[in-house]
Amino acid sequence: MNTSGAILEVTNYGGIVTRLLLPDRNGKQEDVVLGFNTLEEYLKDSPYLGCIVGRYGNRIANGQFVLDQTKYELAKNNAPGGIPCHLHGGELGFDKVVWNDTPMIENKVAGLKLTYLSHDGEEGYPGNLAVEVWYWWTNENELKIEYHATTDKPTPVNLTHHSYFNLKGEGEGDILGHVLMIKGEKYTPVNNGLIPTGELADVKGTPFDFSQPTAIGERINAGHQQLKYGMGYDHNWVLRKAAGKLEMVATVYEPASGRAMEVWTTEPGLQFYSGNFLDGHLSGKSGKPYRFRHGFCLETQHFPDSPNQPNFPSTILRPGEKYHSTTIYKFKTNAPLVR
Repeated sequence: MNTSGAILEVTNYGGIVTRLLLPDRNGKQEDVVLGFNTLEEYLKDSPYLGCIVGRYGNRIANGQFVLDQTKYELAKNNAPGGIPCHLHGGELGFDKVVWNDTPMIENKVAGLKLTYLSHDGEEGYPGNLAVEVWYWWTNENELKIEYHATTDKPTPVNLTHHSYFNLKGEGEGDILGHVLMIKGEKYTPVNNGLIPTGELADVKGTPFDFSQPTAIGERINAGHQQLKYGMGYDHNWVLRKAAGKLEMVATVYEPASGRAMEVWTTEPGLQFYSGNFLDGHLSGKSGKPYRFRHGFCLETQHFPDSPNQPNFPSTILRPGEKYHSTTIYKFKTNAPLVR
């Protein structure tokens, strides 16, 4: 709990954010992240609710890539459109491991340091990758996430956070009335297997244009082929920002509660996922089922399938280099929309 009374809870299993209680415009606290009440439920069946994703967030085509003339085979644990691919680190990604945890206090801000050593060959990836993820929960209701990694062999790294948000409160219905803005004029279209084609397409004149605040549901059912592939939004935006600089890249506002969220990141991409694969078979903390589009994700990242896409920013980390990435989710109440 911070000094304003807002509460963040995290478990060292998968680095999962299990609860995030925030006030609405009347001061009423609601949990705004989807999740479960018990570890057993996460172990049984969880579509990456609230977790750390790695070694590579998002998809890698055909579960394979070539690095320095060597071909690597990864687990093929996802098959949208019937086309197998590697998703979110594989069968036993960072979302399904137990992290070492150390509580931290810095400048009166509470934090949690999570560490994990991903061994050479784990899920098919080369190199021993030493990872640290720092969660900070500030007194200004900011969830700050810092990612750090080093390796002893060249390897792809693309770490992200996968909370499903519903600013009305988890279990309180769909997210289609949330008003979203994304600072990006381009996105990366996908094929029917949800793998980027390599094109950087303009959002202008398409349902992917969130350059001005727009309700998520306003165009989600348009007859656009990309929306048909994803059953809604499940795409990477190319962010309009300086490379490596921490900048605000997205805002979300929920009119009924007055809750708002800003997303800041050093990353070049943002995956907006509108909860299209939630189907009601999971019930969350409130006992209510999580149905179609009852949560959304804004995953800061490098682009999907970058190891196979030479025109995308590189995700290869080499010995002697340090991986560092920062993302901040800033929560407010009745905040004006930033355009």
